[in-house]
Amino acid sequence: MGKPRGFIEYLRELPLDRSALERIGDWNEFHQHLPEAKLRQQGARCMDCGIPFCHTGTLLNGMASGCPIHNLIPEWNDLVYRGLWKEALQRLHKTNNFPDFTGRVCPAPCEGSCVLGINAPPVTIKNIEYAIVERGWAEGWVQPEPPKVRTGRKVAVVGSGPAGLCAAAQLNKAGHSVTLFERADRIGGLLMYGIPNMKLDKENVVMRRVRQLEAEGVKMLTNTEVGVNYPARDLMKEFDAVVLCTGATKARDLPVKGRELKGVHFAMEFLAANTRSLLDRHRNGNFISAKGRDVMVIGGGDTGTDCVGTSMRQDCRSLIQLEILPRPPADRAANNPWPEWPKIYRLDYGQEEAAAKFGADPRVYLTTAKEFIGDSHGQVKEVLTVQIQWERNEKGLFTPKEVPGTEQVRPAQLVLLAMGFLGPEQPLLEALGLERDPRSNIKAPFDQYTTNLKGVFAAGDCRRGQSLVVWAFNEGRGAARECDRYLMGRTDLP
Repeated sequence: MGKPRGFIEYLRELPLDRSALERIGDWNEFHQHLPEAKLRQQGARCMDCGIPFCHTGTLLNGMASGCPIHNLIPEWNDLVYRGLWKEALQRLHKTNNFPDFTGRVCPAPCEGSCVLGINAPPVTIKNIEYAIVERGWAEGWVQPEPPKVRTGRKVAVVGSGPAGLCAAAQLNKAGHSVTLFERADRIGGLLMYGIPNMKLDKENVVMRRVRQLEAEGVKMLTNTEVGVNYPARDLMKEFDAVVLCTGATKARDLPVKGRELKGVHFAMEFLAANTRSLLDRHRNGNFISAKGRDVMVIGGGDTGTDCVGTSMRQDCRSLIQLEILPRPPADRAANNPWPEWPKIYRLDYGQEEAAAKFGADPRVYLTTAKEFIGDSHGQVKEVLTVQIQWERNEKGLFTPKEVPGTEQVRPAQLVLLAMGFLGPEQPLLEALGLERDPRSNIKAPFDQYTTNLKGVFAAGDCRRGQSLVVWAFNEGRGAARECDRYLMGRTDLP
């Protein structure tokens, strides 16, 4: 450790984002950067804490605590402090195939469990991670590294989201011939079409990693949906092993009166179509536009925030976001101690933009939609909302109950449902005859990833349910390790 009193001498500093009103005028990434001297000071705040909870990577009270891929955070913080950037990148890549992605979109559970965070602002781990990998690209340190020897084994990875990309990268590193199947027109899954461009640039960030994997020998098939235009049974005939990373893309619906009206969409319909049109330079024009409309986003989390940010850039007329849960407290509650993820009030980028334009945080808490009201053309024009309160039912579980007399009609010509996901889509799973758990996910033990079919593995959201991108990285790498062990009888993959 290079600076024993760094956490006392230096305050936490983050680079300023571009102003909210400026950035809603384009689709470019909005984060700015700290100069090297400041970054080294931030690295010096890492306090040699003895037990670095930041990379424990466990679940506490149902949420991630520490880094699920066990990034060697204290090591590369110290290397950054010393100015040893290339060595820091090597330590970062040891556990993380794509830190350019996590440095942008991971919610940083590592910072939530930083020991310094017990009584002071935590170390800026995510920002330092981002700075390390971007320095690596700028200096030319990130280069394709194809395996020196091929094993002769062929592996299919189905789904090119974060779990699929990590699985493909690791299996290819082990020398297997990997084919990556993607049903969309571009590689990346959630990273390409589920996260907007202003959070994760597609051409300059996602595609540079895709090109790196191609140069390393990974074969990529787009517009290829296994079970539709590629027979599911052919997987078992043509490949020695299969890793399924299809995600949890079955969205949770809101089956209230008027759900069939035009203008009521799942969040991913909205986000994916917008990103595809943006990448096609708007030549197809086939996207859902919020321009000039009153927008209602139902649901929170990252997906809800991304709907808010996208609507702001499309120049919506007004925006409201319904949250069925109560507003979180400003500070940790007594039942949310460190090192759990801090469930506190945050103004994320989308809500910050809406507040800058419309004057207030757009979120309305303890409120849900009761009915969608349409016009004479079958287009949604208003939403009947109602406040709720949480009460215990006869089984002792908290359930939402309507508060009588709190109904309110609100204008909305575009409604976006961002209420999470129920699990993977089932047709492929049924075609392969895969066992599923009670939540409809593929049944495969954690850290083994083996299904009921010999040589078929499952990882990521299709196995564990909707989760963080960094858990997808954990599972993609883990499934690759177990697949390599199956193929070779042993493995050197971590």
